[in-house]
Amino acid sequence: MHTVESRVRGNDDIPAAASAISARDLRRVFKGTLIAAGGFTADSAHRMIEAGDADLVAFGRLFISNPDLPERLRVGAPLNHYDRSTFVGGDARGYTDYSFLSTAPAL
Repeated sequence: MHTVESRVRGNDDIPAAASAISARDLRRVFKGTLIAAGGFTADSAHRMIEAGDADLVAFGRLFISNPDLPERLRVGAPLNHYDRSTFVGGDARGYTDYSFLSTAPAL
């Protein structure tokens, strides 16, 4: 089962401090594989899995802006910020122009 935490209101993100409840509540009655998504950071995803509230955590927006997201999370590298205004419609802008960690400018 795949759940999505309600972390967006229109075009605005709900603060990351909002706790994930969908997967945690469903875990009480659903014993199959549970995937949670919706505004997770590397730390909150680890906590969710360690608590047993989900088996996997999916990332959407961060994957759009970080084509090498697994590697960035693995090494603790900074993440590119996404531009929500480019998510739907228009052209390739916002989907193909984010830098990879190996090509990112030095900070």
